[in-house]
Amino acid sequence: MKQISDIGLIGLAVMGENLVLNMESKGFHVSVYNRTVQKVENFMNGRGKGKNIFGAMNLEEFIGSLKSPRKVFLMVKAGQAVDDFIDKLIPLLEPGDVIIDGGNTHFPDTARRTAYVESKGLYYIGTGVSGGEEGALNGPSMMPGGSPAAWPLVKPVFQSICAKVENGSPCCDWVGEGGAGHFVKMVHNGIEYGDIQLICECYQIMKDVLGMSNEEMHNTFAEWNKGDLDSYLIEITRDILAKKDNDGKYVLDYILDTAGQKGTGKWTAISALDQGVPLTLIGEAVFARCLSAQKDERVAASKILTGPKPSGFEGDRKLFLEDLRRALFAAKVVSYAQGYALMRAAAIEYGWNLNYGGIALMWRGGCIIRSVFLGKIKEAFDKDPRLANLMLDSYFCQKLSDAQQSWRNVVAQAVLSGIPVPTLSSALEYYDGYRCERLPANLLQAQRDFFGAHTYERTDKPRGEFFHTNWTGHGGETVAGTYMA
Repeated sequence: MKQISDIGLIGLAVMGENLVLNMESKGFHVSVYNRTVQKVENFMNGRGKGKNIFGAMNLEEFIGSLKSPRKVFLMVKAGQAVDDFIDKLIPLLEPGDVIIDGGNTHFPDTARRTAYVESKGLYYIGTGVSGGEEGALNGPSMMPGGSPAAWPLVKPVFQSICAKVENGSPCCDWVGEGGAGHFVKMVHNGIEYGDIQLICECYQIMKDVLGMSNEEMHNTFAEWNKGDLDSYLIEITRDILAKKDNDGKYVLDYILDTAGQKGTGKWTAISALDQGVPLTLIGEAVFARCLSAQKDERVAASKILTGPKPSGFEGDRKLFLEDLRRALFAAKVVSYAQGYALMRAAAIEYGWNLNYGGIALMWRGGCIIRSVFLGKIKEAFDKDPRLANLMLDSYFCQKLSDAQQSWRNVVAQAVLSGIPVPTLSSALEYYDGYRCERLPANLLQAQRDFFGAHTYERTDKPRGEFFHTNWTGHGGETVAGTYMA
């Protein structure tokens, strides 16, 4: 058949449909296909009707409608479905054609698929797509990686459909080879877990410690959204707090307190353990969701386990709300500092040349964690691309210093009131640990050497030299191998 389409998309679920409409609205002719063909017919008779979109009834017709080099965008469920479609597509494609995976794929799978597809003479891109349904339609944040030679082929499409910041810069640029794009998207999702949990802890403090009404909390988040916390997640929290059912009751008050997750936060935490990076805040955010899911156990435990219960707040509520705002900002800095530390470690491990300021720009618009805050992160890495930790940048260092007493006040008040604040507190513990010149790990190493002859380094000897003490007088001089995790 006649080759008419600039790009094709497989998978007409919510994200796929909206990406197609986005591409078509930017002047691209798009072909669509879905394994359940009825979805193609429904789409072409519905939202796709009368537009420059071709609905294919089978894969051969779909591929035949694409201009060379063909660009096939997969928006199917991550996992085996992606591998299955790759194997179906390869015999139908020609050298130089591109397969794109826009799902929430684990980055090692993208690295594996890139090598496999390239071995067949084709190109592969794994791109993180963030922004949900609205972003897909109006402009998502996109984080592509994979085959470098494929980037010039898809760049005009990606940078046309992605979100733009104030000066028109696209929230999409090349991230790196192999699984780099999906790795950065994974870290984005981990930071999203952290941001959400931090906001939830602030909400519980407002509600249970300060006794604030939904309307008061709505007004507070509305005010916070005008300053340096201005972000999509603060904005939607403001709106959620004001939403009422038809009966005039607040929707939020009737939502069961058990959180779901799709696994990207867990992947981020596991990757941090693999790299030896202390990603404590995001790890606690993941575990907080796990704990929330134990609803029946928590209800039973609440009747048995004792502890303080929030009582009437006796301090200056206005001053404490300002403390809470500062604590949230400070913990947010830590969340991003840890996420960037993980990306830096992975870049060394996998040989990626990541543009950290560019990544912040990609997240400035379209995505779930979009915020004014990210502009400051870009400035930090523009000033010093080799910045070891975001907290060491002059702007963030000063902000943390200014917020420090407020942060401690909030965590202390929460602990005294029996309110769980795993991310606010773990962020503070990370900050204190990172600034601590001498940690008690000397005792830890002594213990390891005592029971396992694991050796230790000495303060009066050069780094890299290891020693063993015969602590009991009964042990020998044989030592265990050492390694760094």
